Amino acid sequence: MSQCLRTTLNPPKTLLRNPTKSSPVSSPLIHLPKSMKHSRISMSQQNQQELSLDSLINSTRKEEVLGAIKGSLSYCLTETSLNKTVPALKSKVRGKVRDIYDAGDYLVLVTTDRQSAFDKILASIPFKGQVLNETSLWWFDRTRHIAQNAIKCSVFPVEFVVRGYVTGSTDTSLWTVYKNGVRNYCGNALPDGLVKSQKLPSNILTPTTKADDHDVPITPEEIVKSGLMTEADYCEVSSKALSLFEYGQRVALEHGLILVDTKYEFGKSSDGSVLLIDEVHTPDSSRYWIAHSYEERFQKGLEPENVDKEFLRLWFKDHCNPYEDKVLPDAPADLVCELAWRYIFLYETITKSKFELPLTEEPIHDRISRNVELALSSLR
Repeated sequence: MSQCLRTTLNPPKTLLRNPTKSSPVSSPLIHLPKSMKHSRISMSQQNQQELSLDSLINSTRKEEVLGAIKGSLSYCLTETSLNKTVPALKSKVRGKVRDIYDAGDYLVLVTTDRQSAFDKILASIPFKGQVLNETSLWWFDRTRHIAQNAIKCSVFPVEFVVRGYVTGSTDTSLWTVYKNGVRNYCGNALPDGLVKSQKLPSNILTPTTKADDHDVPITPEEIVKSGLMTEADYCEVSSKALSLFEYGQRVALEHGLILVDTKYEFGKSSDGSVLLIDEVHTPDSSRYWIAHSYEERFQKGLEPENVDKEFLRLWFKDHCNPYEDKVLPDAPADLVCELAWRYIFLYETITKSKFELPLTEEPIHDRISRNVELALSSLR
């Protein structure tokens, strides 16, 4: 077995996007052949931007954004299928946060405002879909030197989770399994004595695969033996995943943030090229902490100041058993608004550009339908 499978803490389509700025849920269009439609889809301290939690909580920009967020709460995307309102769409496959529609020669991917965690849909977060699409587009443009990207490919049925710290609250999080005594996780040998929020000696890969709609940790050897990927593909993808994460950490730190962990998905094009797909370093797929306060809070045993959805996960864990309860409580409106703001704050902090808030009160479903029809018309 090659060296890339011996993981330790010290490891030696053409894509046509229509990220309509006026739409809280952007709708990229992907040209995908029919045969593929059912494939699974340390910078130095002085160079850091000093970012504080106060800039997240009390900024004038937050007040401006919150007005739009609160005003949009009543316009959350309904479950009405787009193929009932867009004649060109034939059928739908519903994912946790993305819906895929069949448009004949094209597939339409809609990134919704649905928020998932604990293998469930927890809430609908205003502008979340737009934030995820625009954040991913920004990162896709800046990581082409590491991995080309597209969605016109056959998707590897493995998610590549890269971690730089011991943290998390879900059943598959590194801190949860570590505190339960696990010392070899997904092929990574973990030393004794680690504490929550501690930085790992080096970044690690903890791959997962799907079973009954939940993530299952898997080792590199199991991936190859089960035929999910060839050894050569796994080695190439794991190298790209680690390089992407290291690059993301450098860029985040330049903007006052710590990229704590993330997940990547990859596929293979018809010419055999390995491609990065799905989303990159978004607040949905990644965990971010504020760098400036991390060390002091870690030394005091406090949770790092975060700019992601972890506080929403923790709220649900405090108010129910999110894995076993059949009916979960509704997330408070203030919590939903705060998460929507954090997603926008992260986008603006990383990209150094202003998030364009929709100025219309047109219902989101109608807006998506209109944008999809216009995009499809432009391709005919």
